Amino acid sequence: MSAVWAKVPGPLGRPMVDAAFRADPYATYAALREAGPIHWSEEFFGGAWLLTRHADVEAVLRDAQRFSAQRTGGWVMQDEAARAELKDFQQLFARAMLFLDAPDHTCIRGVLNAGFRNEVLRQFVPAIELRVDDLLDAVDMHAGFDFMQALARPLPAEVMALLMGIPADDRGEFITWSDDLAAFIGAPVPSLELARRARTSLLAMSAYFEQLLPQRRRAPGDDLVSRLLRAEEAGTIQPGSELLSQCAMLLFAGHETTRNLLGNGLQALLSDRKGWQRLQQEPALLPGALRELLRFDSPVQYTGRRVAVDLVLHGRQLRRGDLVIALIASANRDPARYEQADRLDLARRPGGLLSFGAGAHVCIGASLTLLEAEIVFARLLWRFPQLELVDAQPNWSGNLVYRGLNALPVRQAP
Repeated sequence: MSAVWAKVPGPLGRPMVDAAFRADPYATYAALREAGPIHWSEEFFGGAWLLTRHADVEAVLRDAQRFSAQRTGGWVMQDEAARAELKDFQQLFARAMLFLDAPDHTCIRGVLNAGFRNEVLRQFVPAIELRVDDLLDAVDMHAGFDFMQALARPLPAEVMALLMGIPADDRGEFITWSDDLAAFIGAPVPSLELARRARTSLLAMSAYFEQLLPQRRRAPGDDLVSRLLRAEEAGTIQPGSELLSQCAMLLFAGHETTRNLLGNGLQALLSDRKGWQRLQQEPALLPGALRELLRFDSPVQYTGRRVAVDLVLHGRQLRRGDLVIALIASANRDPARYEQADRLDLARRPGGLLSFGAGAHVCIGASLTLLEAEIVFARLLWRFPQLELVDAQPNWSGNLVYRGLNALPVRQAP
C-alpha cells in the first residue's frame, strides 16, 4: 500500500470491509483530494487509478478518445475458471450501452434518445402521479412505514417498465434481478458467487425479453422496446445479444439511480428538518433542490474507464488497458468547484454536477429520474408535512457504487 494511504483516516485500502466508510465515505474522499489528485489502489479489480477532483473526473468522462467505456472483460471473467462459466453473461453484459464506445454507443443512444425527450416523458406524468398516490395511500403514516420498501424500490422499476411497454403483471421479478446486478457492479472485486447471481438475473431478463419481443414485433407501439425493434429492422442495432442487452440494462439502470435519489434525498432532508420546512415554504425551490441532493449524496459514487492510449496524468504514467476509477461523489464535494461543498444548500444551483456522468455517456434517463423525484417529493411535502425519521441511524446498503439505503423508516409526527 502506498504511503499516501497512511494520511487518510481509516483502512482506505479496504473500503469494502470498512463499516465507517460505507456509512460515510465523504471524510475519506476529502482526505484523498487533499493528499493528491490521483492515487493507485490495488483494491479495485487488481489495481486501478483513483481520480479524486472535479476537474479530472469531468475531463476523463468527457474524453472518449483516451478513456474507453469498454471495461467488462477482466471484470466479469477474472480467472480461467470463470471464463467458460460466465461466457454467456459476458456476451450480454459487454453489449450494454453503458459499456460501449462510438460508433456503437452513438447508434444505440441515438435510437433511445427520442424516447427520453421531455415532451415524451411529460405524457407519463399523470400515470406516475397516480401510482405514487396509490403507493402512499397504502401506508400507515402514523404508525410509520419503510419508505424504501413502500415507494422508493417499486416505483422506478414500474415507471421504466411503463416506458418500455411491459405489462403490469410481468413486473414482479425486475427488482430482484436489478438488485443482483447492482451487487455485482458495486463490488470492487466481485466474488464468483456475486457473478453467478448477476449472470442468473441477466439471463432471466434476457429470457423474458426473448418471449416479449415476438409479441411486440406483431403489435409495435411507441414504447422503448418498439423503438429498439425498429432499429433492429433498420440494421442500426444487431439482433441477439446486443438487442437483448439494451432491453435488460434499461430496466436495471432506470431503477438504481432513481431509487437511491429518493432514499438518500429524503434521508438528508429529514436529518435536518430545516430543509424539509424550507421546501414546504418555498416549493419553487424543489427542482433545483433535487440537483443539490444529487450533488450532496450521489446515488452513483464512481464509474470506471479503461485507458485507451499511454499517457501521463499529474506526473503518473498510465498505460493502455489500465483501469481508472472516476470518483464522482468525491468530485461533487470538491471545494475547488463548490463553495462550502460539504454543506447541503437547497438554494444552490450546482453547475457541473457529475451524478449523471458527463460527455457521451451522460445518463440517458436523467430527466426521467428528476421527473419521478419531483413528483414524489412534491406529494410527500403536501400529504405528510410533519414527516420525520423513526431511526436517526441510517441503514446503508454497503454497495460502493450505488450508494443507497436498505430501509428508511418514517412516520407522520402527531
